[in-house]
Amino acid sequence: MSGIVEWYKDLMYNRNDPRTNDWFLVSGPGPLLMIVVSYVYFSISAGPRYMRDKKPYDLRNVMIVYNFSQVLASMYLVYEGLNSGWLGDYNFYCQPVDYSNDPQALRMCRAVHVYFLCKLVELLDTVFFVLRKKNRQISGLHVYHHGMMPICAWIGCRFLPNGHGTLLGVINAFIHVIMYTYYMLSSMGPHMNKYLWWKRHLTSLQLIQFSIIFAHNAQVLFNGCDYPKVIAFLLSLNAAIFIYMFGSFYVENYTKADRRAKAKESDGLSNGTSGVTVDKKAE
Repeated sequence: MSGIVEWYKDLMYNRNDPRTNDWFLVSGPGPLLMIVVSYVYFSISAGPRYMRDKKPYDLRNVMIVYNFSQVLASMYLVYEGLNSGWLGDYNFYCQPVDYSNDPQALRMCRAVHVYFLCKLVELLDTVFFVLRKKNRQISGLHVYHHGMMPICAWIGCRFLPNGHGTLLGVINAFIHVIMYTYYMLSSMGPHMNKYLWWKRHLTSLQLIQFSIIFAHNAQVLFNGCDYPKVIAFLLSLNAAIFIYMFGSFYVENYTKADRRAKAKESDGLSNGTSGVTVDKKAE
C-alpha cells in the first residue's frame, strides 16, 4: 500500500504540469471524482426516484438559453484550438507537449481548461433529461460518454494541456456546435421538427469524430513521436470504445429501424391493408 501511495503522490504532484496546478478544479482529482460519482448516482438512481411521482418540468426557455450558450462556447473552443496551434505550426503527425511559458503554448493551456469546464457543464444534459422525465434518453452510452469526457479533459489539463491530444478537443467542439444547434432548435417546440430531419446524421458525425481521434492518436504508438505513449493508447482505446457504442446505437436505432419499417410497409402492401387504412382515416 505504501508503494501505491508513493506512486500516486509522484504522479499527481511531481509529474503534473506546474502551469495549471492551481487552476480551478485542477489541483487534485477529489472534486472531479465527487462530481462524476454524484452525476452517475443522480442520473441512474436518485433523479428518476425523485421524479417518479412528479410531473415533468417545463424547461423550454432554460434549455434554449443553455443550448445557445453551448453553441457559443463550442465555437470559442474551435477558434482557440485552431489559432493556438492547429492552424499554425502544430504537426498532425507528431506534436509534443510544450511545457514552456511561450504565449502560444499558454493560450492552448487556457483553452484546454475551458474545454474541461465545458465538459462539467455538459453534465446538465442528463439533469434536464431527468427533470423532464425523458428516461429513455439516459442510456448506458449517454452516461458513460458524459461521465468519461470530464475525466479525460481533466487528465489533459493537469498533465498535457497542449500538444498532440488537443486535436480531440477541437474536433469534439466542432461536432458540439452542430449538436447543440440541433438541441436548441428541438427545444423550441414541435413546429421546428420539419427542420430537424438530420438527427440521424449527428450519430454519423460522432462516429467520424471518434474514427479520426482513434487514427490520430494510434499513430503516435508507432511513429516515434515524443508524446506519452500511455496517453496516446488510452485516448485510442477510449475512441475505440466510443466507436463501438455509437456504432451499436446507430445500427439499432436507424439501420434496423429502417429495415423494420420497410418490412412492415411491404407486409401491409402484400396484405392489401394500406388502402383500408387510408379509407378508415378518410371516414
